[in-house]
Amino acid sequence: MSDPSGKPEPQESLAPLAAELEALAQPPTSGDGPPSIAPPGPPPLGPVIVFDHVSISFDGRPVLQDVSFSVERGQTLCILGRSGVGKSVSLRLLMGFLKPDSGSIRVEGEEITGLGEEGLRAIRKRVTMVFQNGALFDSMNVRENVAFPLRERGGLVEDQVEQLVDRLIGLVGAEDVVDAFPASLSTGRKRAVAMARALAAQPEIVLYDEPTTMVDPIIARRLGGLIQRLKHQLGYTSIVVTHDTRLAEQLADTVLFLDKGRAEFFGPLKEFLIFPDPDIHLFLSLDTYLVPQN
Repeated sequence: MSDPSGKPEPQESLAPLAAELEALAQPPTSGDGPPSIAPPGPPPLGPVIVFDHVSISFDGRPVLQDVSFSVERGQTLCILGRSGVGKSVSLRLLMGFLKPDSGSIRVEGEEITGLGEEGLRAIRKRVTMVFQNGALFDSMNVRENVAFPLRERGGLVEDQVEQLVDRLIGLVGAEDVVDAFPASLSTGRKRAVAMARALAAQPEIVLYDEPTTMVDPIIARRLGGLIQRLKHQLGYTSIVVTHDTRLAEQLADTVLFLDKGRAEFFGPLKEFLIFPDPDIHLFLSLDTYLVPQN
């Protein structure tokens, strides 16, 4: 499949990736056969992520006020709302970059609000974030950026690193820019490469901060399609912060709508789209407004 620009979509078949990531991450063996892989144990019961009555203020100004939501394993939550309502702050709280003034945040049943840096490092091995600006290393090219989490973690020989990097770069359709540096990449390409680097960390949960902001509709559709396939074929649990209702309609199992720091709605996408709230109706109508053409 290709988009209207003529550029092929990122590879459709992601099913082999999970097995490749797991197999290649095993220590090299001297035998001819592939390394053995122990079957995973049963996943813990209950939501993967829980925000329970979370509040935070900056300089006395409330940013989140008594916000509660949860995310089930393998689901995608889209956090919607206008600028400045606390959407991205929610992700930074989940990563432990900020601490709430009150409330509880749990990942896989573990309370993270009281964790020190060592405990948060363990959480960040399971939860990774794709930042709005890509957050790539300017001094590294695309290949080196994607390889960085693999080398940082250790335990792989260089051939294994190279195989994984090639697979991940192919996954996001960045084969033609492997030697390029971030400064020469478009915003959309930076975010695609940032996704590849996030996957290299082999997370269980992926957070996306405004993945389609400042990109054209074609690139936005491709990025949304990639996030969707990662969910359906690799089973990732995701939170997507966005103001783009089209992206939410494409991705969301559940929606959290924030307004003035409060959760005005939390529930299934289909209920959100018909929810009888004037602020939500205004948000949806403004997002679909098209400027008349002369």
